[in-house]
Amino acid sequence: MRQNLLLITLLFLVFFKSLGEVQLPKIFSDNMVIQRNTPVNVWGWSNKGENITITFNGQTVKTKADKSGYWTATLKPMAHGGPFELQVKGKSNTIALKNILIGDVWLGSGQSNMEWIIRNTNNAANEILEANYPKIRLFTVEKKTSFSAEKDLAGGKWLECNPNNIADFSAVAYFFGRKLYKELDVPIGLVNSSWGGTNIQTWISWDIMSEKEKYKDYDIKKLEESARDMTARQQRYEQALPNEKGMIEKWYSNPGEGWKNIALPKLWESTEIGNADGVIWFKKEFELDASKAGQPLTLSLGPIDDQDQTYVNGHLVGSSANYSENRNYTIAPNVLVEGKNTIVVRVSDTGGGGGIYGKPEQLYYQVGNDKVSLAGEWQYKPSVTTTEFGISNTGPNSFPSLLYNGMIAPIIQFPITGVIWYQGESNTGEAHKYRELFPQLINNWRGKWKKEFPFLWVQLANFMAPDSLPAESGWAELREAQSMTLSLPKTGQAVIIDIGEEKDIHPRNKQDVGYRLALAALKVGYNKDLVYSGPTYDRMEVNGNKAIIYFKNQGSGLQVKDKYGYVKGFAIAGEDKKFVWAKAFVDGDKVIVQSEEVQKPVAVRYGWGNNPDDANLYNKEKLPASPFRTDKWTGITEGKSEY
Repeated sequence: MRQNLLLITLLFLVFFKSLGEVQLPKIFSDNMVIQRNTPVNVWGWSNKGENITITFNGQTVKTKADKSGYWTATLKPMAHGGPFELQVKGKSNTIALKNILIGDVWLGSGQSNMEWIIRNTNNAANEILEANYPKIRLFTVEKKTSFSAEKDLAGGKWLECNPNNIADFSAVAYFFGRKLYKELDVPIGLVNSSWGGTNIQTWISWDIMSEKEKYKDYDIKKLEESARDMTARQQRYEQALPNEKGMIEKWYSNPGEGWKNIALPKLWESTEIGNADGVIWFKKEFELDASKAGQPLTLSLGPIDDQDQTYVNGHLVGSSANYSENRNYTIAPNVLVEGKNTIVVRVSDTGGGGGIYGKPEQLYYQVGNDKVSLAGEWQYKPSVTTTEFGISNTGPNSFPSLLYNGMIAPIIQFPITGVIWYQGESNTGEAHKYRELFPQLINNWRGKWKKEFPFLWVQLANFMAPDSLPAESGWAELREAQSMTLSLPKTGQAVIIDIGEEKDIHPRNKQDVGYRLALAALKVGYNKDLVYSGPTYDRMEVNGNKAIIYFKNQGSGLQVKDKYGYVKGFAIAGEDKKFVWAKAFVDGDKVIVQSEEVQKPVAVRYGWGNNPDDANLYNKEKLPASPFRTDKWTGITEGKSEY
């Protein structure tokens, strides 16, 4: 009894001590980068009316907490340098943050291609090994959705850029920052606030989105009440996860009854499982003769979203928590048996798509030179899922502004140099809407930060099967919407129409993406005299049966990646609006486009398709021309649509 009283007393003292302590937001930590050449806000929480003293780099400023306990102070602009220590002193405690640099802070945001980590890029092992840049600092914002603007981030801390810290950081942000650091020789802070599969609506603040016709009558308080009920369901679901019956009943060695058929590979959202998160088990049997059972076996399952624990005949043979990593496991002969062998995969999905989702050719086992496909019929059995607890879609795309509130709003007081953005895949099919939303997002964020900072983005890569004939394309129209946003000041675009992959929405070449973004930053953000863009459409003239295309941003001149000098990727149409592939060639500072099938050209398109894999027009600085169309004919996503 005496021990219990002592414990309660200690907890009581700790609780009230924490209430009285000065606190900083999570964006402030050891190893951080503070923005140079601009006033710097320092803010936090304490007891109401408490006096706070901030000391940094020779400056001392004092402030006082308001009635709610919130306080803020401003440091004068400082030149780049460091390391320094930041000291924040209150009545009952002092916070001392160490190893702080002053330099340039860039925010990277968007969906999975911005989130994509270094370990899954081309040449990953060497990139990780060579990532020793102590003056580059990394901060990954913890994922968080919210119906109202949060005061602080859910989590995150600043890390030095070194081989121990870089592997799971945003590849695009890192390669971008590395180029800037080499060119500028100033400390670079990189903040990655991204979430795979998200649309642009969730990244725009509610004061903008609430003006849309679709949301004018929404009652946020009722939505928050509904969200609280859903949070309670979520808590019960999360409490069930550690005790999920699949592990307790050892389905990996004793599968039992109740399994249903399913075709794999495929995201389970596109099957009868539906839009569920949680733990689902998958099972597949295969036969081995005596000779093969006595040899090592390679098991390939492709990528699994999010986590897997893979068993063969009851033995754990491998596991991974990386949703984009290809699962390749080596099975020792002592695990295998002659006759029937059983693969059981426990898959845990925390959000978004889930399951064994790669390409059919990635699903196989191999013994020696014999490869046997495992694609096709498997069996599955749910263990703990969100649908079991009545949890509806509460993901980041379920309502506008959820990620702005949880992952952007808490840091808008933190000064930055600019933003890099890689998003749009989740908005293909609504390009007409994106024409409005993308500029609104840029102006929205600039307004919140009260600064017209550089905003740079990646145009969508080529993806999916190439068209055999010219066709309409939602991806092309989304790229067009991105290009149209260049009308805003201090914007730049990295065109990557030449590095996409037909069967993978996540190109592994993130080095060129970061490099091209950095070129745009050096021009737009730092006024460097360099060529930062490939050719962009200027105007068209018609001479007989020829269309003559003029370009801006030619750099040192137009160049074609073709040993015969022909420009590919052009289509041409007459008044009938029927496009056909065209012959094209460079003539000095212009491109001549024609086709025997079109005697009176009216419109020309270049690189217009989901995957214009033959587009080969560049400038001599090796930057690709941006896709374009000269017509304004209705496409597949034109017209008014809901938000």
